[in-house]
Amino acid sequence: MTLRAIFILLACNIVWALNVVVSKIAVDDLSVPPLFYAALRSLLVMAALFPMLRKVPANLWRVMLVGLAISGGSFGLLFVGLKTASPSAAGIVSLASAPLTVLFAILFLREQVRWRRALGIALTLVGVAIAVGSPAGMEAGAGIGFVFASAVVGALGAVFFKRIEIGAVQMQAWAGLASVIVLLPLSLMLETDQLPALASAPWAVAGCLLFASIVVSVGAHSAYYRMLQTHDANVVVPFTLLTPLMTIALGAWLTGDEIGWTLLLGAGIAVTGVAIIVLRPTRNVFKPLLVRPRL
Repeated sequence: MTLRAIFILLACNIVWALNVVVSKIAVDDLSVPPLFYAALRSLLVMAALFPMLRKVPANLWRVMLVGLAISGGSFGLLFVGLKTASPSAAGIVSLASAPLTVLFAILFLREQVRWRRALGIALTLVGVAIAVGSPAGMEAGAGIGFVFASAVVGALGAVFFKRIEIGAVQMQAWAGLASVIVLLPLSLMLETDQLPALASAPWAVAGCLLFASIVVSVGAHSAYYRMLQTHDANVVVPFTLLTPLMTIALGAWLTGDEIGWTLLLGAGIAVTGVAIIVLRPTRNVFKPLLVRPRL
């Protein structure tokens, strides 16, 4: 792998980690309702990739369901969780998506798991449990539960992504459409003060949304999938393990997260477990979505 490719993957990880912090600022400090924020983010992604919607894929209903799971559905739950959860704790709990993806593949796709991946699954879940039990995790309350639910929904989408014939960028466009269709009505039914939140800090909210949609979803993810086209997945995917570590660092720096030894211990164990899962062969799972289950 060239230095340029390594730089691009490092930049993607920084952007993904920073997105958790930016989203925390949007839904907590700026008080933007989380489902509304997720819907606007999906709307901007759909608008940016609108030409991709001209070609209707086969099994459109399945594409929309999978797209909702790995986009607006998982992001919406994550943003709800970030109302109370710290970015650092959320980054570690999100690692649960990797073992959950393998477990769902065993359940739905008859994926076979030998002792090494079983060890990776166990280590990851133990590490996440330790992170949840840390002071930062306990302080988050129900927010951590929503972050874990986000990992569950993303893992389900990641399992079935390989069963549909569609490119990753085209999927982002259809996922944006599916997310807008579902999240906007949900926000209107379940949330309030959407417009006052936008009016109180329009430039700050616009900056958060443009970063989350254009820089993260369109820019970083497109660069990530270009790397996958030119390099083996076993080389590219392990780089994504840097995202939770960078999230911890950026959370401590930008939002003042409390980083205790318990959280760091849980992070170390969970990252080790995910690394084992990622490096083992898999037949039924789209490996690039093991650690990045959201588009």
